Amino acid sequence: MRSPSPADEEKAELDSHDEDDDAEEEEEDEGENDRAQDKVSEKSKQKRRKRLLQEIAKAKNRGVCYLSRIPPHLKPLKLRHLLSQFGEVLRIYLAPEDAATRLRRKMAGKNSGKNFTEGWVEFSNKKDAKRIAKMLNGEPMGGKKRSAYYYDLWNIKYLRKFKWDNLTEEIAYRNAVREQKQAADISAAKRERDFYLAKVDQSKAISAMEERKTKKQKFDDPPTSLRDNSEPAPSVGTSKIVRHFSQKKSVAVREDGDVPRLSKDVLAAVLGRR
Repeated sequence: MRSPSPADEEKAELDSHDEDDDAEEEEEDEGENDRAQDKVSEKSKQKRRKRLLQEIAKAKNRGVCYLSRIPPHLKPLKLRHLLSQFGEVLRIYLAPEDAATRLRRKMAGKNSGKNFTEGWVEFSNKKDAKRIAKMLNGEPMGGKKRSAYYYDLWNIKYLRKFKWDNLTEEIAYRNAVREQKQAADISAAKRERDFYLAKVDQSKAISAMEERKTKKQKFDDPPTSLRDNSEPAPSVGTSKIVRHFSQKKSVAVREDGDVPRLSKDVLAAVLGRR
């Protein structure tokens, strides 16, 4: 085998230096890319933080009004249309009436549409909310004369230090309470059902026992000719089993009323005579 020449060794050393330089350049490029990505992520975080602060400031400046009564046939879209002419309306929530109340009204032949009981309206500026509540409370809703709520009055009040998050928390709490109540009602209904089914099974078992006793009594009862006439016949279907056996009288009563003496049958049995 030929030994490497000095020229080959020098070439190998140059190649190794070139590889080291390439590796260092790649590491520098990766470091620059990482720094650039860090800068971009930092800028995006700052933008998000700034946007969040702006949203918080806007949310603090918002106001919420409460409507204690919603006239029939008044829907959220129409309510927004009525209030938007006084200020910028952001969100509206109207609480629907109870399903049982709607069903009773429908069965009575009245309005079968969906009505609402109360509502909350969020305005973009709390000053507008205060002004609108003060201006409209107790005033006629107006609109066209043929509208169903033309003669209804506004029942609106500004909620001081009340935000929309408080409303969502209250709604979530009410939903949780309703779900717990439904779960309790379902559990009580299941217990009642299980108790009823257990009683039904128990009744069936008792009825089967009574039938078996009745059949056994019929099988064990002697014929009517062998039964004593003085004893009443057992009633069919009673649970008590009465058995009858033919008895022999051990003492014979004399006709003259003297002291009774043993009967001949007993003496014959004792003495072994017939």
